[in-house]
Amino acid sequence: MQYLKTYLKTISDRGNPKLAESISKTAEDVGTQHLKNFSFFSHEIGLLFGNVQSGKTGQMFGIICKAADLGFPVFVLLTTDNVVLQQQTLDRVKVDLTGFCVCGENDSGLFIKNSLMVPTIIVLKKNYRILRLWANVFASTGFMRGNPLFIIDDEADAASLNTLVNKGRQSSINKYLDSIKNGASSSIYLQVTGTPQAIFLQTIASGWHPYFTYYFEPGDGYLGGDFFFPKNKTADCITFLEDISKPEHNVAVHHLAVSGQLLASGGKVCNCLIHPSVRQAVHSKYEKAMQAELSWCLEHIDDEFRTELKNAYNEIHPEKSLKADFDTVFKIVKKLLQNHEVKVLVMNGKHDIDSSEYSTGSNIVIGGNTLGRGVTFPALQTIYYTRTSKNPQADTMWQHSRMFGYDRDPGMMKVYIDEPLYKLFSDINATNNSIIAQIEKGTENIKIYYPDGLNPTREAVLDNKKVFTLSGGTNYYPFNPGNNTIEYLDKFLSSFDEKEAFYQVSLRLMKEIFNHITSDDDFDISSFVSVIDMILADKPSAQGILIVRRNRDVAKGTGALLSPNDWNLGGSFTDYVVLTMYKVTGRKGWGGKELWIPNIKLPGNIVYYDVKASDEESSN
Repeated sequence: MQYLKTYLKTISDRGNPKLAESISKTAEDVGTQHLKNFSFFSHEIGLLFGNVQSGKTGQMFGIICKAADLGFPVFVLLTTDNVVLQQQTLDRVKVDLTGFCVCGENDSGLFIKNSLMVPTIIVLKKNYRILRLWANVFASTGFMRGNPLFIIDDEADAASLNTLVNKGRQSSINKYLDSIKNGASSSIYLQVTGTPQAIFLQTIASGWHPYFTYYFEPGDGYLGGDFFFPKNKTADCITFLEDISKPEHNVAVHHLAVSGQLLASGGKVCNCLIHPSVRQAVHSKYEKAMQAELSWCLEHIDDEFRTELKNAYNEIHPEKSLKADFDTVFKIVKKLLQNHEVKVLVMNGKHDIDSSEYSTGSNIVIGGNTLGRGVTFPALQTIYYTRTSKNPQADTMWQHSRMFGYDRDPGMMKVYIDEPLYKLFSDINATNNSIIAQIEKGTENIKIYYPDGLNPTREAVLDNKKVFTLSGGTNYYPFNPGNNTIEYLDKFLSSFDEKEAFYQVSLRLMKEIFNHITSDDDFDISSFVSVIDMILADKPSAQGILIVRRNRDVAKGTGALLSPNDWNLGGSFTDYVVLTMYKVTGRKGWGGKELWIPNIKLPGNIVYYDVKASDEESSN
């Protein structure tokens, strides 16, 4: 049978033709570019990158179907170590994918009985006991000795990577995933995530750095980073906590106004999310605070509250439904309050909340780390961030941004947040957009950057001997530079004389200069070129500052290359790449010969992350 064609028809028959088109494009692109010519004796690793809560599951299913059409017989679909999520994924596979043998964690007998007569999908959570069991199943049956294995790792940056890399050991989950993929004659391991920071910072030698990356765009109606954190402005839906005196009160009133509107227009649910610290005592504090606000609303239902609700009602402008008249909205809200139907739910290690509890009605959900991966809140219209993390990690922060999704009404969204946290989210979004631009431009060495103080991911999964940083605002120059042709550089730079203190130039010109500079490991030219490529991917006409000086009698090994004046001049350009080219006389070291030496300063108070290639990696 034609697996992809059948799956696309299933999606279209449900009334989602646009989604079917998106899935078809992803599946055909990945199939043509990365699966069709698979060698069936190699082990390859790739990355499917999509925005948080933008529909990755459908895209994964499409790729599975395309791979089945191309002859792959066995698929392992990995979920996070969550019993409910694994079961939900298993149920969805059974409903959505026709013609496959679908196995859960305890279905090794079914796998053996099927004997690869039809393509098999095995849905496993990333738990070392489960992975060890199936590693043994694959080894004992012998099926995989002559067949390729296709592994799809959902949320691949969570749990799968080696958390003991800096201790010279291998974490259990990482070890058994290695065993499963390398136990087959060949394999494709497709990492899937909306936060690929940790994955891009893996070394090639680790076996977990993607050989290829595919980005799929979100569909129509998706509210993501660019909606909430647009470039160079504050989104209309944002209310800064610094500007209001009673945030919990404002949150409650806005949530009730939107609840009334959604329920009046035929909706079934309206959710509000409060994201305080991870401490359970703080969760209880906000639970009591929100209960108190709802009690106040009920006590003042026909006077002060009605006035405040009317003000909140006037501020919402629904785009996905006709706006109900205020009297209708007020009547619904009054009933919700009088019948105590507005639920305040706490989600943490102490309180286990099923998704059914916030799938209908009006709900205020409070929680910490449990609000991360795999948790989806329908019709989430109000979000309240109560604090800024002291040690923020970009991928964790982004995964906790449950505001993203398709079923939000942009005209009624409201995010209550302090300005420093909003700035952090804006910086994360800017880097996400940079990653997307690099992928779409075909950049091989994806670069990641963040402001100083914002870490890309947890340190435990990064090899501290290999991952290094380049700091914006810092001057870098090589200790042992070389010119592979000084004559070319003389000619190339001849039009840049010292009559002008500096020149504004294309970053592409700087790349050409670096093509003729060599250096030892202390100054990794490829890293600086990769940063320039990253900037060009986002802005092809990006400009930089070039400073050219000749006949410089600078001694080697003094610890500084630039003169005080040139140091200060370069430092005055905080938002540009600044490249200063000194031609030294060679009378004070430098091998006794004239030489062009580069000094580069990257933009801003930003840290750029890179991964050193080993000698073996560099030769491949």
